[in-house]
Amino acid sequence: MQINEYRIPFRIQVNRLWLRFGIRTLFKILGSVKVTGKENIPLGTPYVIAMNHISIFDPPLVVCFWPEQPEVIGAADVFEKKGQGTIVSLYGVIPVHRGTYDRTLLEKILVILKTGRPLVIAPEGGRSHEPAMRPAMPGVGYIIEHAGVPVIPVGLVGTTDDFWQRSKLYWRGRGEKPQLEMRIGKPIHFPAINEKGAERREARQKNADLVMRHIAGLLPPEYHGAYTGQAIST
Repeated sequence: MQINEYRIPFRIQVNRLWLRFGIRTLFKILGSVKVTGKENIPLGTPYVIAMNHISIFDPPLVVCFWPEQPEVIGAADVFEKKGQGTIVSLYGVIPVHRGTYDRTLLEKILVILKTGRPLVIAPEGGRSHEPAMRPAMPGVGYIIEHAGVPVIPVGLVGTTDDFWQRSKLYWRGRGEKPQLEMRIGKPIHFPAINEKGAERREARQKNADLVMRHIAGLLPPEYHGAYTGQAIST
């Protein structure tokens, strides 16, 4: 089935308004949020937002503090989790099954980008549960190859699994207020892939890894993980 248009249901549009406001306010209460690099965002044009993924706090942080309302790709199993599943359903997150190639999903992503909407993706394919980044999955490489849009690297600092606990300690007077940072890098532009077969797959993976290297360039060394010694700073 070919997808020719992408429309956001009215109820989802309404949900996004109060979700973005409510979660943004909650983040400001629980921690101190710093956003840098907004001038790097090509507002009003299609692009992919690629972030490092440590914990459940990463996607809402990016979505709620981004100056535009982005579409989001999320793991299908998140929809089955209590609390998280409700939030992603209300926002209208697009489910993806990890480790599978879904042509219909790719077509939907391409239509979304053609409408001029930004799209959030975590190239690692899931949470690392620790600052150190994991190797990129090929998914972002597929999107880069077929969409022909720039990628905006985003480095998230401080969004570890213990964020909620650190916030509780702060409000009890037993610690400092958690510091969260969203560092937005300059757009990355990719040339067309002309190779075929195994060389084409290798080129896709190199593009995915290049995105991660740019993300690493926005992060402290202890976050680099699989990309230690490969960070690209711009």
